[in-house]
Amino acid sequence: MIRYDLQCEEGHRFDGWFRSSEGFESLRKAGQVTCSFCGSAKVEKALMAPGIALKAAEPALTAPRNKQEEALDKLRRHVEENSDYVGMSFAAEARAMHDGDIPSRAIHGEAKLEDAKKLLEDGVPVAPLPFRSRQGAN
Repeated sequence: MIRYDLQCEEGHRFDGWFRSSEGFESLRKAGQVTCSFCGSAKVEKALMAPGIALKAAEPALTAPRNKQEEALDKLRRHVEENSDYVGMSFAAEARAMHDGDIPSRAIHGEAKLEDAKKLLEDGVPVAPLPFRSRQGAN
């Protein structure tokens, strides 16, 4: 599959996916490639930047850029190494530990805002983290 940035005669820009360059040209000539905004069939490929693989540059992109990011990265590592990730079960797990229904342990995860507020209102000691968990991020 190939993705093209496209532009119609009215200047609307949009993208489209095609099996090949030849596939795009045959569909365009048949009037089957139309502007997603105005419906015009007068569509051409627009100038687009090439995709560049970043494998070699990835570590530099994820490395902390300043002392604040370095401190957040250190905190993230500490939390992830010293607690269990419970995902969206965080509120239920925290409440069950607070109520004595399950043994206490260090946990981190995610909760809906209303669930987190309810925990605080009920005296359950929780705090938001200044980063998203790597386990919850895709």
